Amino acid sequence: IADRWEGIGVCGWILISLSFLLALITFPISIWACIKVIKEYECAVVFLLGHILSKKAKGPGMILVLPCRDTFIKVDLRMVTSKIPPQEILTSDAVTAQVEGVVHYKIHSAVSAVANITDVHSATLLLSQTTLRNVLGTQSLAQLLAAGEEIAHSIQAALGSATKQWGVKVARVEIKDIGIPMAMQRAMAAEAEAAQETRAEVVAAEGEMNASKALQQATVVLAEPPAGLQLHYLQTFTAVAAQNNSTIVFPLPVNMFGSLGQKSTGG
Repeated sequence: IADRWEGIGVCGWILISLSFLLALITFPISIWACIKVIKEYECAVVFLLGHILSKKAKGPGMILVLPCRDTFIKVDLRMVTSKIPPQEILTSDAVTAQVEGVVHYKIHSAVSAVANITDVHSATLLLSQTTLRNVLGTQSLAQLLAAGEEIAHSIQAALGSATKQWGVKVARVEIKDIGIPMAMQRAMAAEAEAAQETRAEVVAAEGEMNASKALQQATVVLAEPPAGLQLHYLQTFTAVAAQNNSTIVFPLPVNMFGSLGQKSTGG
């Protein structure tokens, strides 16, 4: 601050004296023009004859600004949400996509936002667009669809390092929408349908294999006792008769099936 006062020069001191004199002559009318009210979510960067008065912004509350000597710029410190317009990108696997995003940021250093950049909001939005295209251009379409949150963190880190010198802190970056050409959507749908059919065929084949093994084991179990198969026949006939509402008549005793089977085996 002392260096700034020393660099004012003779003309500067004359202007400062005149501003104090004008404020005293027109007092108390001039006091209303000299006192500025800064809101809670704002701060003011005050310039003394073109030089920033201090490294820290003033406010909130009332500040004193002398006419003909001081000028000030208000800076909004609230969180800003900007929509990134649709960007046409080319992924690493040569697929064209339209990507929309949202960036949330706030100004944490009003002096840097005023002194280091002309329009901090416009510059942050333009940088968000270019960073989005650059980061997504290094990813494949599958990575873009599957790892959206990780890619958003990468974009946030790249933006944060670039906007730090502007006094901007990037709080969050979100990928809002990914537009894929219709031909690519149809191809992906056909691929997914083919994968589902393949899995269904595999499951059906496994089920048939398990059923055949179970049937083989049941045959072995039923063949061990002498009357096992005959009881199974009776149970099957009973189930058929119950379903079709019919009566089954056996002209021969059931135990003859076993003797017939033994005779045929012996012959």
